[in-house]
Amino acid sequence: MKAEDVLRRLIFAVAENRMVRRFFYKYGMKLGVGRFVASETLDGTVEKVKELNRQGLAVTLDYLGESVTDAGLAEEAANMVLRVLETIDRNRLDANVSVKLTQLGLLIDPALCSANMERIVTEAKSRGSFVWIDMEDSKVTSDTLGIYKGLLKRFGSRFVGIVIQSYLYRSIPDIRELGRLGAPIRIVKGAYKEPPEVAYPDKKDVDASYLKLARLHMGNGNYTAIATHDVSIVAEIKRYVRERGMGTDQFEFQMLYGISAGLQRQLAEEGYRVRVYTPFGEHWFPYFTRRIAERPANLWFVAKNLLRR
Repeated sequence: MKAEDVLRRLIFAVAENRMVRRFFYKYGMKLGVGRFVASETLDGTVEKVKELNRQGLAVTLDYLGESVTDAGLAEEAANMVLRVLETIDRNRLDANVSVKLTQLGLLIDPALCSANMERIVTEAKSRGSFVWIDMEDSKVTSDTLGIYKGLLKRFGSRFVGIVIQSYLYRSIPDIRELGRLGAPIRIVKGAYKEPPEVAYPDKKDVDASYLKLARLHMGNGNYTAIATHDVSIVAEIKRYVRERGMGTDQFEFQMLYGISAGLQRQLAEEGYRVRVYTPFGEHWFPYFTRRIAERPANLWFVAKNLLRR
């Protein structure tokens, strides 16, 4: 096993410690969490979105939270997403929303989750906005896709899209089926801890799968969000669309808030549509852990802030 893989597993293991969680929730924003999370409040996030928009960057807002097991909390999360959609509209932001279904009740009752999503996509449609459904760990992939297909059938591809992870073995048949349905898809590599029985353990295989998924979906004329900071993949996608004469309205690049900001601006200046995945809220620890684990070099950034305290 590569040293980076060992470190990634160690990060996930340490993150499960209660004392570590308590420490980071108390001091996290001072230790560098603010690099990856726009704000703990919606009002604070709006100012960050306006600044990104001024730089020519679009945004997708993610109200942080996942693995909710209380129906009341799931409803509260849905209400917050509705508030985000209203805020986007009122402030005329170039933004849409991203949601996680386990935050909206998927682990409690898929019917509850579906009802919450119906409310959210109905609101998005009424405001001419859009909802991305994030993909979580492989245990909920099938249920997530099932709910998405129902929403796609009812609302259409103008208002709701889905995420596919290139490290999962199942993603090629999934994207073929979704492509036949005309689904907008955001392609990511995948950041959850997965066993080798369901996901490619080696980066080279994940990267090869990523490009295969992108070419397959884009080649069939479906809207595709290329979500990566990998400059080699970005370069290959640019070459692919140039050779095929594809317009910039057929795809977009997506990158995470606080990462590769220079590349984001460069692509926007070159005329590509770039959307910044911008998380906010108080429940940031799981998201923050995945950002550190997927790129352990980010751990040094946190360590430097810790040493300054």
